[in-house]
Amino acid sequence: MTLAESIDAYLGELTRSNESPHTLRNYEADLRDFERYFTPPGGTTAELDNFDLPLMREWLGSLYDREHLPATIRRKLASVRSFFRFLSREGWVAVDPARLLRLPKSPKALPDVPNEETTNAVVDGELPVSIERPHPKRDRLLLELLYGCGLRVSEAVGLDLQDLDRAEQWLRVRGKGRKERQVPYGGKAADALAGYLAEREPGAHSGALFLNHEGERLSDRGARGIVKFYARWTVGDSTIHPHTLRHAFATHLLSAGADLRAIQELLGHARLSTTQKYTQVSLTDLMKVYDKAHPRSG
Repeated sequence: MTLAESIDAYLGELTRSNESPHTLRNYEADLRDFERYFTPPGGTTAELDNFDLPLMREWLGSLYDREHLPATIRRKLASVRSFFRFLSREGWVAVDPARLLRLPKSPKALPDVPNEETTNAVVDGELPVSIERPHPKRDRLLLELLYGCGLRVSEAVGLDLQDLDRAEQWLRVRGKGRKERQVPYGGKAADALAGYLAEREPGAHSGALFLNHEGERLSDRGARGIVKFYARWTVGDSTIHPHTLRHAFATHLLSAGADLRAIQELLGHARLSTTQKYTQVSLTDLMKVYDKAHPRSG
């Protein structure tokens, strides 16, 4: 079996496993790049029997030569490792040559989190009088749920009307790996939801909560554009994006004394270690306060 044929088989397996479109796109892009490296110009793709550890190290070295960032190399290597695990499981390779490749260390960068005043200014969405939006109530609800519930952008645009429990103020959210969780929403989000549903045209789409101008489900890209637009016009910062609001949700909860495990559940993190990065953000803020206010800090 050739490398190209086995990649097709693996992508088919991921599709049958109901992996998200985003995951499928990333795996396909990384594996096609891997395939191109081992396909000579005008030639045919390599046979699976040819792959061994030295050859894999040569490919890994090429990623450094192309000056990819460590995070990109880690992602590409993770895709290739997963691919070869599949080949080994299917019995298509006798030995997994990717198993012994080492991942490059990724620098631990703390998320850039706006303070509560800035975040609330974006979410309140008070635009200049001269600027009109076609669906301001939809935009307001989206911003409320991204910050007020800490949703990923894919989770927000993936919400259906049937995922709302308006009596108890709960959302059914589908996160990574198709895992579902229940997330509460507050009074401001409830008001925004009521205002949006009152003007949302019924039957415009088969159940999607957020609709675009064509009456179809709002896309990830569309939601990011909305957040960027409001951030630029309300606080003059177009670098704020949906995940910034998710970071702010977690950081502001932690700063107010919320339990780390509760925040983990709300965010839908599989591991507590993923949530713990917000403690570093909080400690950084504390040090800034100390350095600015304490007479002995200097």
